[in-house]
Amino acid sequence: MKYLIALMPLMLSIALPAQAQTCVSTIPSDTDDSRYTTNGDEVTDNLTGLIWQRCAAGLSGSDCATGTATGFAWDGALQYAEQQATASGKAWRLPNITELRSLANMQCVIPAINANAFPGTPSTNFWSGTPHLGGSTSWVVFFYRGNALMANRTTSSYNVRLVRDVD
Repeated sequence: MKYLIALMPLMLSIALPAQAQTCVSTIPSDTDDSRYTTNGDEVTDNLTGLIWQRCAAGLSGSDCATGTATGFAWDGALQYAEQQATASGKAWRLPNITELRSLANMQCVIPAINANAFPGTPSTNFWSGTPHLGGSTSWVVFFYRGNALMANRTTSSYNVRLVRDVD
């Protein structure tokens, strides 16, 4: 059992085969299309007022299908956010766990996110900027199902989607 728990972050980081998103119509959507306004490579969440990068780090294009999603250790994710903020002049940052979790659409899986607002989202873990107290772990959202988990900041490599507040 101890070994299974130790291997769990590794198992969750393995790329999952591409599958079509599945949604259950009897479960209300957490993230209706009307909640989001898309403006090029940014998406405004009309409920929270946050502005998100439309594509995960490493992906681009209107359907986020160009490139390869980039995985980072947690420190690398923080550095990536800082680099993006400096290069763009916009205050990009890693979202806190509450902000990141707000993107999860529990009506859908593979990925558990609004695929119109955030196309091409890998069904994998995404880092939050929220460390877990008293340890070497931080919170992630597993967009295969939309649940929040803790992951080791130094040995785990996960995806990133940056956020910023309205200017």
